[in-house]
Amino acid sequence: MERIQVANAPCSWGSLEFDLDGSSPEPARVLDEIAQTGYAGTELGDWGFLPTAPVELRHAVEDRGLVLVAAFVPVALADAATHGPGRDVALKTARLLAAVHDGAVLVLADDNGHDPIRTRDAGRIRPDQGLTNDQWSTFTQGAQGIAKAVWEATGVRTVFHPHCAGFVETPDEIEAFLSRTDPETMGLCLDTGHVTYGGGDALELLEKYLDRIWHVHFKDCDLEVASRCRSHGWDYFKAVSEGLFCELGHGVVNFPEIIERLKDRSYRGWVVVEQDVLPGMGTPRESARRNRSYLARLHL
Repeated sequence: MERIQVANAPCSWGSLEFDLDGSSPEPARVLDEIAQTGYAGTELGDWGFLPTAPVELRHAVEDRGLVLVAAFVPVALADAATHGPGRDVALKTARLLAAVHDGAVLVLADDNGHDPIRTRDAGRIRPDQGLTNDQWSTFTQGAQGIAKAVWEATGVRTVFHPHCAGFVETPDEIEAFLSRTDPETMGLCLDTGHVTYGGGDALELLEKYLDRIWHVHFKDCDLEVASRCRSHGWDYFKAVSEGLFCELGHGVVNFPEIIERLKDRSYRGWVVVEQDVLPGMGTPRESARRNRSYLARLHL
């Protein structure tokens, strides 16, 4: 790509990787509205949300002028028993990506929202709640094995997504993960909202890990809501339902500076807007339009 392009994702319409009450809109409507609100691409969403036959999926996105840019694959990497099944899912997903768009990335993540302690204390994780050295070895070996298998089988690159309510959330945990994985085969998905609620500064992390950042999620974080979540001890899902991840430009993430840094450093990956709308929450189309207009004012 000659310039940074902007996509959106099905999670902005309520199609999330979490098993929650409520239903998301029909896939055709989601794709229509992504295109109608000014985005150039989409992520895959949960397996089965969009078509899983390559020809059908290609038509679904390309007929609307969209590009399939990535797919999110959660694996409970701290448990070695999940590595084999997780690799199988990742390979299945990567083969679909490779068949539809050359250049799409696989977004690997922990199986966020399933560990009770990390879910309860998301946004206020203490060092003693992290992985032990042995657990880090299991976690990173599993992630690295998946990334290597995906690359060798499909040529699709893997990025890891630090995510609240998972085992890689804080700046120290991001550093621990990256220091234990191969920079040639494992990149980083910088999610500006998650790293902010996790105690980091998105701009600082961008500067520190630019060479590892192959994919970017734009999400804002409302500081007042974050403070209320911490003071009341709300878990991750309650925090999201209270509007923790607000629309772009309404929180504390410094998007003007982040965009300038990405441009200055000739970043050529995608920026994907993710609003994390829970089922039945908000008006996704209008939110997506406002987010796209905000980025347009920042010349993106």
